[in-house]
Amino acid sequence: MRAIPAAARVYILCAVLCAAACALPVLRQGGHWRAVLLLAGLYAVCELPARCRYVGNSVPVGAGSFFPVLLAAAFLLPPAVAVFVAVPGALLGRVDQRPAGARRIWRAAQLALATWGAAQAYALLGGARALRAPDFPYALLPAAAGALAFCLVLTALDGGILAAAERVPLRAAWRGLLLRSPAPHCVHGLAGLMMAVLWRSPYGPLSALFVLLPMYISCWIFAQYHRERAAHQATIRALVQAVDIKDQYTRGHSERVGRASVLIARELSMDEGRLEVLRFAGILHDVGKLGVPTRVLRKDGPLTPQERRVIELHPEYGHEMVRGIGFLEEARAAILHHHERLDGSGYPYGLVGRQIPEFARVVAVADAFDAMTSTRSYRRARPVAAALEELKRCAGTQFDPRMVRALVRALERHGWETAVTSDEWERVGGVPARVGGRPL
Repeated sequence: MRAIPAAARVYILCAVLCAAACALPVLRQGGHWRAVLLLAGLYAVCELPARCRYVGNSVPVGAGSFFPVLLAAAFLLPPAVAVFVAVPGALLGRVDQRPAGARRIWRAAQLALATWGAAQAYALLGGARALRAPDFPYALLPAAAGALAFCLVLTALDGGILAAAERVPLRAAWRGLLLRSPAPHCVHGLAGLMMAVLWRSPYGPLSALFVLLPMYISCWIFAQYHRERAAHQATIRALVQAVDIKDQYTRGHSERVGRASVLIARELSMDEGRLEVLRFAGILHDVGKLGVPTRVLRKDGPLTPQERRVIELHPEYGHEMVRGIGFLEEARAAILHHHERLDGSGYPYGLVGRQIPEFARVVAVADAFDAMTSTRSYRRARPVAAALEELKRCAGTQFDPRMVRALVRALERHGWETAVTSDEWERVGGVPARVGGRPL
C-alpha cells in the first residue's frame, strides 16, 4: 500500500466499508445462497484464465468481459445478497500493475457496490415481479435502469480513484468515462437479463451459461482485432523510426504528414474506413529513403543531377518495401506516386491529373506543406501563411486544387503546430524554399 497515495488509500477503505455496509442486511435474509455460490463461482471461473501464464495473453478476458454475470445476479438476488457475487472473481482476477493486493481489494469493493446499485435500481422499478410475470417485456425497463445504475456507480468510483491516486480533475475523469461507458453496459444489461430469464426458466441455471458463449466469442473477435491493430501500429512505428534515425533533419516529419493527410481527408468527407490507411500512407510516404545513401539525405548544399536521380528513386524503394504488408492497401499507391505532379512533370512515372491516385494527391499536399513549414539542413522554415500561398500558387500544375482548398479550410478550423526538425540552426543558410526545387 506504500506505493498508493494516502488519499487513494482512504478512498479505497471508504469503498470497502460502504460495500460491507451494503451487505449487512444479508444477516436478516435467509436463502439464496445456492444461487450466490453458483453465480460467484461462475464469475470467478470466468476471471481465472487471464491469470494463467500459458493462456492469459491469448484469451479475451478483460475488464467488463463478464459483467453480464454480475448484472444477472443483480436481477435475480436481493441487493444485499448480490454484493457477494462480485467478490471472489475480483479478488482472483488478473492485475497488471502493482500493488496487486490493493488493486484487487479496490476492484472487489467497486464491483460489489456497482452490483448493489444495479440490484437496488432493478428492485425499485419492480423488476423481480416483471421477470416472473408472463408479460416479460416489462422487465426491460427495470433491467435498463439496473444497467445504467451499474454504469454510473462504476464511473463515479473510477473517477474518484483517478482523482485521488493520480490527481486528475474530477470533471475531466468523469466526462471521459461517461462518454464511453453507457453503450457497452446496456449490452451487458441485456445479456444479464437474458441469463436471469433462462435461470428462472424450466431449463434451469445451466441454460443461462449459453448466454456467455456469444459474449465470449464477441470478446475474442474484439481482442483479435485489437491485437492485429497493435501489430500494424508496431510495424509502422518501426519503419518510421528507421527513417528518422537515418534522416535526422526530418525527424517527426512523417507523423505530421500523416496528421495533415487526415485533416485534408476529413474536409473532403472521405469514408472513415479509409482514414486510417491514408494516415499510414502519410506516415510511410518517405520509407523508401531507407534505400538512399545517408550522405545524400544529409547533404547540406544543393544536390547534383546524379544525387537527385538517386533520391528520386525513394518512392519506388518505398513501394517495394511495403509490397508484402497487406493491410496498407491504397497506401502503397500513395507511397509510389506522392511526387507526381498534375502537369505530368513529376516522378517516378510522370502521371497526369486524375491518373495520380487520390491518396497520392492528398499526401503530396500534406508532404509539401510540412516540408515548407519545417526547418531543414538546406533552408529555413516558412510561416504557415506563406506555405499555404505557395501551395495555392502551385495548385493546378503541381498540386490538386481540391486538396489544397481542403487543407486551407482544415487549418482555418484546427490550426497547425509548426516544428523545427533540425537542431542546427547555424547550418541553415537562409535559402528560400521552393516546392518544385529540391525533392521534399
